[in-house]
Amino acid sequence: MAGTLYLIPVALGDVPWPQFLPAATRDRACRLTHYVVENAKTARAELKRLEHPTPLRDIAIEELPEHPTAADLERLLAPVRAGHDLGLMSEAGCPGVADPGALLVRRAHELGIAVRPLVGPSSLLLALMASGLDGQRFAFHGYLPAREPERGQRIAELERDSQRNNQTQLFIETPYRNAALFQALLQGCHASTRICLATDLTLPTEAIATRTIEQWRIAPAPDLERRPTVFLLLAEATARQPDKTQRRAEPRPRRR
Repeated sequence: MAGTLYLIPVALGDVPWPQFLPAATRDRACRLTHYVVENAKTARAELKRLEHPTPLRDIAIEELPEHPTAADLERLLAPVRAGHDLGLMSEAGCPGVADPGALLVRRAHELGIAVRPLVGPSSLLLALMASGLDGQRFAFHGYLPAREPERGQRIAELERDSQRNNQTQLFIETPYRNAALFQALLQGCHASTRICLATDLTLPTEAIATRTIEQWRIAPAPDLERRPTVFLLLAEATARQPDKTQRRAEPRPRRR
């Protein structure tokens, strides 16, 4: 009988596990001795943080390639097909979200393997929760282009889509390029567009602020230097004209 693939959330920074993880998630992680991970070094550090009772040398840890082949996926899922429970860890946050773990999860479903997501930190959802922006219509776009003019063009496209669909746009950047992305937003977005910066989530240095572009332009520059940050954008929605074809027809007066 096949085992279960457990999706284990990982700390977003260097904090003790009780500050970000439910005890039930930690207990399940500590019962697993087979893992597929994005980075073996950070996974060992995470298991040490969780105070895993098994010596690290006795835990089977396999790295998931950034672009896994079909053969890679079969090899990595072999333990769970042999009856062992298997844990999947991203480098930070929730596995399967913006990382190659999604391909392993997809293959597990194709093979009929049970998949169990466990509760833990997600920088994207935490940022959305705290932003005050639209939480019903949103989209995550990963990394934007690092260079101009492609970056500015992409920002303009996201702002137009946000305005048209009343949709919150989420994206991230390599921390050392955060300031450049923020400046591009200030230069390229309309004054009424709202931007949320969610920095160092779950850490003692956490900082979250939502302002319009106009307000950000006169506010003190935020400290984003080498600090993980989620960027959120919501443009002011275009006022829609009522659709006359959808109006309910008024009853005609009856002839007497």
